[in-house]
Amino acid sequence: YLDLKIPRSVPWKLIFLHWFHLQDFKLDFGHHQGRTSPVWHGGTATIVQSPGDEVWGVVWKMNTSNLSSLDKQEGVADGIYVPIEVNVHTPAGKVLTCRSYQMRDYVRGPPSPQYKKVICMGAKQNSLPTEYQKKLEAIETNNYAGPVPIFEEIEAAVKESKT
Repeated sequence: YLDLKIPRSVPWKLIFLHWFHLQDFKLDFGHHQGRTSPVWHGGTATIVQSPGDEVWGVVWKMNTSNLSSLDKQEGVADGIYVPIEVNVHTPAGKVLTCRSYQMRDYVRGPPSPQYKKVICMGAKQNSLPTEYQKKLEAIETNNYAGPVPIFEEIEAAVKESKT
């Protein structure tokens, strides 16, 4: 997640713990039941088991009393995502059990360029390994060129944070 996106969509406090890698999974993109995201105009992220692959990301700590709100934000009640527990590895070799979300009934589909850019910005902001950042940059998009209001909000927040 791009740090600037979190305060807009999450009404609780998150604490950055570590970046991590998740073994035997890969990042994929798709449409829940084949329907394109009306927010992002393309596929959205999920993780799928894939022996030999790995996903890099960030671990955030939050109060468990806020899990129902997080589930709501992630579309659990709508049946879009299901929460799963995964064991991730920190740079120090520590294994943490974390909550992640996996898209249900998804049909593979590329993300919009705007969605991909937010993912790449988050990877850069959180100093994920350069090779993984290059892999994210190489993700093919659907070339959607229309307006994406949430992306425009995020871009404005990034510019504001730099001033």
